[in-house]
Amino acid sequence: MAEARTIFIVMRKDLAKGSHATVAAIHRFRDDERVKAYLSDIENMHKVALETKNEASLLKVAENLTQQGIPYHLWVERPENIPTCLATIPVLRSDLGEALKKCSLLR
Repeated sequence: MAEARTIFIVMRKDLAKGSHATVAAIHRFRDDERVKAYLSDIENMHKVALETKNEASLLKVAENLTQQGIPYHLWVERPENIPTCLATIPVLRSDLGEALKKCSLLR
C-alpha cells in the first residue's frame, strides 16, 4: 500500500487552535499538487495531531520545517500576536526527516 499524504498539526500543549491552522494551510497552499491530491480523495484523508510544550518549541518546529522545505502555516492569535499552532500541507511522513522529532501525539 502506498504511503498516505498526511497533514501534521502541531499544537502548543497549553493552547490548542488546530482547526485554524489546518484550514489556513489548505487554503494558503491550495495550488500545490500535494494539496490537490489530498483533497481529491476526501474519504481517505489523514491527519496527525501532535503537541509541543510552548511557544519556543513551536517556533523551533517551524524552523525545522522550513529547513526541510515543508510548507506550513503558523497560526498566530490576534491581537495578542501569540503563535499557537501550525499545520503542514499534506506530506509523506518520510519527507519530514527529523522536523517533528521532538513532538508527541496530542493527548
